[in-house]
Amino acid sequence: MDPLFLQHTSDGILTGAIIALGAIGVTLSMTILRFANFGHSELVTFGAYIALVFVSFSGIGAQPIDPFSIGWPFFAAIAAAGVGTALLALATDWLIFRRLRRSNAARLTFIFASFGAALILRNLIMLGFGASPEYYSRELTMAILIPPGIRVMPDQILVLGLTLVLVVALWAFLTFTRAGLAMRAVAESPTLSSVSGIDVNSVTRWTWILSGGLAAMAGVFFGLTVQLRPEMGFNLLLPLFAAAILGGAGSVFGAVVGGLIVGLAENLSVIWISPGYKMAIPFLLMLVLLYLRPHGLFGRGER
Repeated sequence: MDPLFLQHTSDGILTGAIIALGAIGVTLSMTILRFANFGHSELVTFGAYIALVFVSFSGIGAQPIDPFSIGWPFFAAIAAAGVGTALLALATDWLIFRRLRRSNAARLTFIFASFGAALILRNLIMLGFGASPEYYSRELTMAILIPPGIRVMPDQILVLGLTLVLVVALWAFLTFTRAGLAMRAVAESPTLSSVSGIDVNSVTRWTWILSGGLAAMAGVFFGLTVQLRPEMGFNLLLPLFAAAILGGAGSVFGAVVGGLIVGLAENLSVIWISPGYKMAIPFLLMLVLLYLRPHGLFGRGER
């Protein structure tokens, strides 16, 4: 098989795994909170920069773990990013969206409010860190050659492994815990869940916590394998929504599959077309699938 095709496939799987983490938060927002949260992309950026602040103060890059470019404290930075971004997501809900829910605002109002929140966060990050690219570590690492002739960076393997762990942990949370089962019930029917004694407000808080935490993980992993920029979340916005819609709103598994499809399509497309058109691929995929399957690959339509 063509080595170039295999290399781009490998890169696409890594990109798709990162997109999948962010897309899970999007699909949770769409099904439980009942609106498309366009501010989710800035949670991705915010989480990445929280980890950068942690790295800067702790000197994580000083003693990297061979063969990676980062050291053990980087895992603490990941945790700090997840917690900090989850708190920001809760604060955003408390300041903006909870008030809109209490006033029974239209869903379109929620969407415009999320746009406003996204612009505020993006400009705050720009103001605090500037527009120059940042890196968690400037340590040089050597690519690893794996059969059948694919070159991957050690950090990419680490990111893929951590992503798999996070997805499995989320599946276990949604399947076996009371909070996870309550979230699934509210996704099916908020009214029936409320009548059955489920605390819908608690479910809302859990949704913001999980979506914020996963967005932070996506941002940190993207920053580790590429670089950090204030507009990184905005650039990931279309792939995140494309992955969530491709997989089917409400399906965590669908968001993962959708993320992998988007990542593979973006990276494989550069073999045949100019890289300048790469960003249009998720949008094209979304349009084609919506024409063929309006509810996505694993969606079940209106509930």
